[in-house]
Parts: sequence; structure tokens; C-alpha cells
Amino acid sequence: MKPTLIFQAPVATRSGYGDHARDLLHSLYKLDKFDIKIISTRWGNTPMDALNYNKEFHKWIVDNIIPKIEQKPDIYVQVTVPNEFQSVGHYNIGITAGIETTACALDWIHGCNRMDLIIVPSEHAKKSLIGTVYNEANQQTGQLIKQHKIEKPVEVLFEGFDENDFGTNEVASIDVLDEVKEDFAFLFVGHWLKGDEGEDRKNIGMMIKTFAMAFRDEKVKPALVLKTSSATFSVLDREGIVSKIRHALAKDYGKVPVYLIHGDMSSHELNGLYEHPKVKAMLNFTKGEGFGRPLLEFSLTGKPVIVSNWSGHLDFLKSGAVLLEGELKNVHESAADQFLLKESQWFNVNISKALSKIKDVYKNYDKYKIEAFQLGKQNKQNFGLEKMTKLFDSILNQYGIYTKMQPKFQQLQLPKLKMLNK
Repeated sequence: MKPTLIFQAPVATRSGYGDHARDLLHSLYKLDKFDIKIISTRWGNTPMDALNYNKEFHKWIVDNIIPKIEQKPDIYVQVTVPNEFQSVGHYNIGITAGIETTACALDWIHGCNRMDLIIVPSEHAKKSLIGTVYNEANQQTGQLIKQHKIEKPVEVLFEGFDENDFGTNEVASIDVLDEVKEDFAFLFVGHWLKGDEGEDRKNIGMMIKTFAMAFRDEKVKPALVLKTSSATFSVLDREGIVSKIRHALAKDYGKVPVYLIHGDMSSHELNGLYEHPKVKAMLNFTKGEGFGRPLLEFSLTGKPVIVSNWSGHLDFLKSGAVLLEGELKNVHESAADQFLLKESQWFNVNISKALSKIKDVYKNYDKYKIEAFQLGKQNKQNFGLEKMTKLFDSILNQYGIYTKMQPKFQQLQLPKLKMLNK
């Protein structure tokens, strides 16, 4: 008999947490060590239509979704932000992308301590969680009463790329770049989140400005292609993104070609975008990543990745990428919320140094392509979904998860006795 496992996560959503959850569930499905049932949850306002009923694995997910937990499972796995973690099973595993900044909120500490094991996708996420400590002091005397910190083990399990969709020779032919006249395009992929210009987590507005300043005097200009949106793919969302782009280019930076791709793309189509011959490099001024899945996926193409030199993506971009210098600064109040604390810090790219780096990649592309090609080979070998499954299996073995099956109550069925005589 297999241990029972409840997997609660936004498995049907088009979100980063949804992608992560489906990959984790796929690993558990392949390992075939548990009797798995699934609780499907929402993720903000993101669409819940990511499951493809024509795929065997997705059909298995749908067939095993249950409305609620009827009895305490042997293992409970919850994929969400830590303040939502709940102790539901006999053994509880909390899986989170962690925080993009240097510190997490106090309720994240309490949430993590409700679980038996925490799993995060990067060394940065682990460092931020275990490095956060809150001191509780007596208000009258100032004497330390208690230190609030994570007391449970935290393990790192990277987000593996799907070998069927990325790093493959079968590349989808897409026409989304037909209108791009330029033969050399920098690509950005990611959500445009809240925050004043230069303060949003991906720092997209400042990235656009820097690109414009870098190439305003070039006779033959490269293009910047933005695959971005906020939370949805609606017309209203698209118009909001267009307005932000125009605002970023409002000052006299010269005319530079900036294109927007807004809307849903499958993983296969996204790989086609990465591999497109017009796309030569990825550009990202991110202030912080829990992992940075698009950066890993794009690195498999063997094309240069130009990105901030800080946070989760450095696990797979330590060498071979073009790392941008900068410094840590406090989260701006326009971007801060219950998770991104104003008291915490994240990365700010040095604009003048980034400007020269971007120009150098454009002018000396072949030089950067050599190191990027080697990086792509390494990441294909080390960060696939199959390797992730093996590491997941190792972590589960390390903590004895496969043997944590509780005794089950079985009602005794006695045979009926036949009366022979009185």
C-alpha cells in the first residue's frame, strides 16, 4: 500500500506558481510512490485554463482533483506563499518560490514553522528565508523575549525545464515576429508588475529607457521585443502596457524600435520565440528572482543572456551570462506590499554600465555567443525536468517521506455463524 498524498496547488492556473506546481506534480506522478489526490486552487486573477485535456498527464490531474480533504493524509504538500501554509497531514511539506528581496515577513516565518519541511527553487530563496530573524522584546525593559526564525529544514529544488518543449531540435514556426523589420532583436519575457517607473520588480520601464539611450545614435538600430502583460491578457491590460511603454519613451531618447507581444503562448510557441533567428539575446533588469524560469529556458538556445547580477537565477547563470553590475536598495513604497517589505532590499542595475554592456553585446555579438553556447550545453545537462525529478526523489528519501504511512483503521468483518441447533 502506498502512502496517501494530498497535493494542494494552483495546478490549473496560467502563472509561475502554476507552472511550478505542474512540474512538481509531474515528478511525483513519475515517481509513482504515493496515492495522490489534488486540491486545485486559484492564483490571484490568473486564468484557470492551463490544463490540456488531450495530454495524458493533464487528464490524470483532472481525474484526481477532489473538492475537499475527507481524512488526514500521510503526506500533505502545499505549493503557495508561506503565510498560507497549513499543517493538514501527518507530515507536511511547504513549497514556495520564496521572496525576491533580502527578507521575508513575520507571518512567512510562522507559516514555515507550521510545516515539517520547506522546499524552495534557489539558494537565494533559501538564504532570504533562513536569514530573516525578528527579535521580540519587552516593551518596558527592552529585554529580548524571543527570536522568531525558521526552525524547520529548508531544501533547494530547482525548477526544471521540460525537455519536450525547450532545448529541443523541434522548434515551432511562429509568425509573431513578422512585423519586426530588424534582423537583431533583444527579447524580454516577464510580467510588468506594480511600482513607479524604475521601481517595478522587473524594472521594465528603466530597461526600455536604457535600451533607447544605448542605440539612439546608431544608424542601424536593433529592436527590443517585450513579451509582457500584467495579470491578464485582456484588451484593457494590453492598452495599459502600451501606455507604459510610451511613457518610458516620452523623453528625447531618439527613435528606437520597441515591439510588444501581448497574449497567451504555449511552451512550444514560447520556445519558437526564443529560437527565432531575429532574436539574438535576452535582456532583463530584474530587481530579484526566486528562480527565473524564462532566463533558464532562453539560456538553452545558446544565445547571450544579459541580466542583473543578483538573486535566484545565478544558480544557473554563474558563468557564460552577461551579468550587470548594480547595488542593493530598499524596496520602493510604490512596489511594496505585504510580501515585498519596504525594509527589505533588492537589486538596482547601474544604468551607465548596463548601457555600455548592451552596446558591446550588439557590436561584438560573436564573442558573447561563444560563452553563451557553452552555458546552454551545461544547463541542458543539469537543469532538465528529469534531473529535477531525481533531486526531488533524493530529498524525499533523505527525510524518509516514502515510509511515513500511518496505520489505517479497518473495520473487522466477521463471518456470519450458522446455528446448528438450539
